[in-house]
Amino acid sequence: MSDIERLKKEKPPFDIIDDIHVYAREGVIDPEWIDMLKWYGVYPQRPQEDGFLMMRVKVPGATYSSDALREIASISDDYARGTLDVSDRQAFQFHWLTIRDVPTIFSRLEQIRLHTRGACGDTVRAVIASPLAGLDAREVLDVAPLAHQLDRELSGNPDFGDLPRKFKISITGSPELEGIHLINDIGFLAHEVNGEVGFDVWVGGGLGAVAHLAERLGVFVRPEEVVEVAMAIAGAYRDHGYRQNRKKSRLKYLIKDLGAAGFRQIVETEYLKRPLTDGPQAPVARFGGNDVLGVHPQKGGGYYVVVATTVGRINPDKARALADLADRYGSGELRNTPFQNILIPNVQQPEALSLELQALDLAPDTGMRGTTIACTGTQFCRLALTETKERTANLIDHLEAGGLALPQLPVTINLTGCSNACTRYQVADLGFMGSLRKNAEGVEEEAYQVHLAGGIGAAQRLGTKLKGVVLAKDLDRYTASVLRDYETQGLPDETFVQFADRVGAERFLPDAVLNPDKQPVGV
Repeated sequence: MSDIERLKKEKPPFDIIDDIHVYAREGVIDPEWIDMLKWYGVYPQRPQEDGFLMMRVKVPGATYSSDALREIASISDDYARGTLDVSDRQAFQFHWLTIRDVPTIFSRLEQIRLHTRGACGDTVRAVIASPLAGLDAREVLDVAPLAHQLDRELSGNPDFGDLPRKFKISITGSPELEGIHLINDIGFLAHEVNGEVGFDVWVGGGLGAVAHLAERLGVFVRPEEVVEVAMAIAGAYRDHGYRQNRKKSRLKYLIKDLGAAGFRQIVETEYLKRPLTDGPQAPVARFGGNDVLGVHPQKGGGYYVVVATTVGRINPDKARALADLADRYGSGELRNTPFQNILIPNVQQPEALSLELQALDLAPDTGMRGTTIACTGTQFCRLALTETKERTANLIDHLEAGGLALPQLPVTINLTGCSNACTRYQVADLGFMGSLRKNAEGVEEEAYQVHLAGGIGAAQRLGTKLKGVVLAKDLDRYTASVLRDYETQGLPDETFVQFADRVGAERFLPDAVLNPDKQPVGV
């Protein structure tokens, strides 16, 4: 039994909140129990011996008010040395916290209807909801109310506090909008069948070192059944999931062994006590797998505007400025996207808003900032092997300077500091996984393994892992060469995935791109 499993048996995980208050008063965390703070979104940050913490804040339904953003900015200033990130699960993250300040931060978050329950740990994580819920004419259902209901019923619920591992849920109002369902433990994908709106349900998606795209459960779930079905699936995973080896404890391993049909039978017979309605597969998305920055018409009139943060980083002053703009030009509402950006809905004067965003350097004319994401990296993460945020921001600058970060080149670039896939490197056009390699002198250098032509939009597949690595110092040159090749050799309306399939993966081998005069050795 792992240490985490032992601790979960000794104390219900969500009961650690009482200990957090004790640790805060004493200023010291019991090292045996420090990893259990994750159930409330609190982690030791790197280097752990310094005693500082990071905190992940859930944003139910991905939606929050301008006043909430101002308070988030103030918390960042007051306790987090001005750090503030938007994650690819639509959360906020702080760094440089001390345990003494954690209860106060919790209280301040509750006042703005945000929380950290289940932001990490072996429980139900943040529910990803389409940031376009209620806005996009292509949706068949506004899923925002269901996203909030899922959060209310499952986040912090002690019935799901001791799952074998993390458990992620997504819900989307149309197959036209998102492909996130493919990489979550449960993905609810709304579509219409014979005039009735319901959900195609997918299970067992997950990335990490061993990636697995979700499989269809083969059912048609009506909106009023969503929470019940989610709780039944989570319960089945809790009771039947594997606990012996934490590296093989995600739901995807149970689905692999039982099959989706076998797992469905358990859910129906043991938890729902009734059969689910069979249903067809929802149409394949034409979604591109990224945010499209800028101004877009929304249904019912008005516009929504997607604002780039640049790999999720935003300072408190810019956050306050965004809050003011949401009040001035919108309805005071903002939303986080699964691609580390921020959306302002209900805008009536988009041109004026765009000018003010440009003055804040939050509305670049290029598309690359909406298609590129990066994880926390070695700056704060204990698991990362490479630096990510600054390197990816510099990469974007390099591509923009070279005229390659253009809206007509909508290439997704996901960069992560290790194999855990916090920023989904296996489902990007260009996915870079951080690693270490020894040079000729035996000194370790940061490097990136390349995963080519994956996707969660129109292309629904895992990328091809290429032989060799790109050293960190060569990342800009490699990426620019690949994009220049696509720009000059791609056919009209040909996506990057289609281009890669047509010309072959060997063309993108790191050695072939960086040393074009050498003979390729195969993928």
